[in-house]
Amino acid sequence: MPIRAFRMNLNPGQTDEYRKRHDEIWPELVEALRDAGVLDYRIFLDPETLSLYAVLTHEDEHLLDQLQRLDVMQRWWQFMQPIMRTHSDGSPIAVDMQPVFSLNQG
Repeated sequence: MPIRAFRMNLNPGQTDEYRKRHDEIWPELVEALRDAGVLDYRIFLDPETLSLYAVLTHEDEHLLDQLQRLDVMQRWWQFMQPIMRTHSDGSPIAVDMQPVFSLNQG
């Protein structure tokens, strides 16, 4: 399965709010992610730098790339924009990370 990893950044003082919003993630957003072939999505926080590290396992690159066009994704970006670094369209500033090591049982 393809894996994407990327880094984003929170605004200072927004850690608790970021957690809360993800604890209450909208069911229609979860459905859109699943429909796009997302099998696993994990986000980790470095509290010293406020960097968020995301790892996303998915089935279909084409479907995943279409997520940004969905209304629910646009609304989520607007909802998250006040608490993290974003582009002018509300999408998070995400820096792709490159794999350098993997320990895999398979």
